[in-house]
Amino acid sequence: MRSKSAKPSENLLEELQAALSHGTVARRVETLRRVTDLFLGSAVEYSDDHIRLFDDVFQCLIEQIETSARALLADRLAPVAAAPPKIIRTLALDEVIEVAGPVLSKSERLDEATLIEIARTRGQAHLKAISLRRVLSEALTDELVTRGDEDVVQSTVSNPGAQISEGSLTDLVTRAERDDDLATCIGLRPDLPRHHYLKLIAKASLSVRRKLEAAHPELADEVSSVVQAAAQRVRAAAMTRQTEMARALVKSLHEDGRLNELQVTAFADQGKFDETNAGLAALAGVAVETAETMMIESRTEGVMILAKVAGMSWASVRAIIAMREKLSGGSLTDVLTLRDTYEALRASTAQQVLRFHRMQSTTPAA
Repeated sequence: MRSKSAKPSENLLEELQAALSHGTVARRVETLRRVTDLFLGSAVEYSDDHIRLFDDVFQCLIEQIETSARALLADRLAPVAAAPPKIIRTLALDEVIEVAGPVLSKSERLDEATLIEIARTRGQAHLKAISLRRVLSEALTDELVTRGDEDVVQSTVSNPGAQISEGSLTDLVTRAERDDDLATCIGLRPDLPRHHYLKLIAKASLSVRRKLEAAHPELADEVSSVVQAAAQRVRAAAMTRQTEMARALVKSLHEDGRLNELQVTAFADQGKFDETNAGLAALAGVAVETAETMMIESRTEGVMILAKVAGMSWASVRAIIAMREKLSGGSLTDVLTLRDTYEALRASTAQQVLRFHRMQSTTPAA
């Protein structure tokens, strides 16, 4: 084992000088192999100065050598945490995936800026390699989801170390409406927020219903019943610890008389879907499941009906609608029309519609 002050042997230095000056490609490759062996033999002991020296040597040696030699170097350096950073970047930027692949998928020495640069400029093979990394930041995942093909996107979503932003999740859930495999990948993620999960299930259930009804039209009513029952089971299974805690908090506030319109509006302003839903349900006097169904509908009427029954002002309703649109990736359009609709909505009408929703949620399918 070499000490920190150890340097390559004098013979190897002479060989290196000869290889760089007038050596053949074969001699360069052999020298590269020996230098790599020397570095890997004591990589954890070298100082920063020594690593910089190896970095310069590697850069010189890989010029004008065959792809297989560069690929071997990439494969050997990729798992090394202390690998020279410049050569790692050079290998990652290589247009040949056999060279870039090992570094893109494994090297922790590769910086975020370089990864994003490659994700924005290289082809699908390079993106696929990046998608396999142990950890993917939201910024990097955004690039993979935006530019990646079906294979890259599914690989990214299936990676438990991928951090997926709210914007990318919204896009993915929408795309999953046309892609059952992608829907499965998204649905299996343990960190998928509940509102996205429910939207995903709602769309998937509709897709399943259409397929079964088309194949067996004589069983349409039975299919509808089965799908509804399955959706209820999935909804119950989707209950996360976070949702349970949110509902318990709201229940406690309600029982103590501390839950009011102002508190529910604060939940909405903070983007807390579960707390807002549970609070709105409590003030409207309906089950949280009923309110949740109305909250995740694509139209805003459900929210306005709940709010009208709860006696909320338009300012609070607007905050809740804004939260929904933000979480689903939509935009709050035609606010004035929505306000006029809410102001014109009679409490008695809202009560009647709400009774209909209660009946739908509590009456088993025929």
